[in-house]
Amino acid sequence: MTTPRLTIRAFSDDLAPAFYDINAEWIEAMFVLEPVDREVLMNPRARIIDTGGAILFVEAEGLGVVGTGALRPASGSAFELTKMGVTETARGLKAGEFLLAALIARAGQLGADPLYLLTNRDCAAAIHLYEKLGFAHDAGIMQTYGALYQRANVAMVYRGFMPRSPL
Repeated sequence: MTTPRLTIRAFSDDLAPAFYDINAEWIEAMFVLEPVDREVLMNPRARIIDTGGAILFVEAEGLGVVGTGALRPASGSAFELTKMGVTETARGLKAGEFLLAALIARAGQLGADPLYLLTNRDCAAAIHLYEKLGFAHDAGIMQTYGALYQRANVAMVYRGFMPRSPL
């Protein structure tokens, strides 16, 4: 079997439904959509793009858009890596790793310092991927930002090299 070619697409309003659907799929499979989830997923332009953030999508040749992730400005120069998910049909294609690398590169372009994420220990595969690409567990991030989501019991900060040149 040949692995489909993966490409990155930036947010456009016609991709907003995919942003919602991909994230709602994985959140509802493991947790409950919280009010903060609904607000961001239903208003990605207003809640992420217009505030200086970014939303990227990964597209697999022959499958279309199979994943998405966002960089949400937090406080100062801090950015949260958030709302990252890959469809069930694309698991095993390395789409998540490809997308995460692109999000890290975009965070560098945005001057993210720090780049952090909040997740749940039940998301073991995602945590492994984050660790593989340079994120480390961080109690200070949990203390500062962890109250945003009820399900958040893991906080990580990016410790790897963050390229600052365009993708």
